[in-house]
Amino acid sequence: MGNAAKRIKKSAAAYRSIGEAAEELGLQPHVLRYWEGKFKRHLKPMKRPDGRRMYRPEDIRALQAIKLLVHEKGFTLKGASQLLNEQGLDAVLEGAAVLGSNTTHSGLTAPVSPEGPARKLQETVRDAFSYEDMAEASGPKGHDRLETMLSDLMDIKARLDAARLRKAA
Repeated sequence: MGNAAKRIKKSAAAYRSIGEAAEELGLQPHVLRYWEGKFKRHLKPMKRPDGRRMYRPEDIRALQAIKLLVHEKGFTLKGASQLLNEQGLDAVLEGAAVLGSNTTHSGLTAPVSPEGPARKLQETVRDAFSYEDMAEASGPKGHDRLETMLSDLMDIKARLDAARLRKAA
């Protein structure tokens, strides 16, 4: 793109090429192409006769929501897709989306912990290896804590191995 084209500011309603959309969002074009395959319900850029993608304003909004969920909130692509399908783009972009769709008998949304088991395990491992805990780890209490963590990790490994065997069979 030439310098003159970079200086022109497009209106919010203008269509954008994949390069322009990627630059606006701070992503690489290959990420947008990949997300297009994973979020077919929300991303439907138009294709010109020459095959170039042109992103409409609603596609840009969808990309902003996906980027927010995946890059800033730490969702997996599957989790982000599920949340978008359940609650919609507007809820995600406005910050009104609620994690989990558990409801109580009264129909109200039950409070859900924002931390999943993977995030809790990451924090446990980070805490175990933090600098402040190194002095504590040499004592009997630290030894017990490390033994517990080792046991937990071995259990997780056994579960992963079993899942791999089931998948291979």
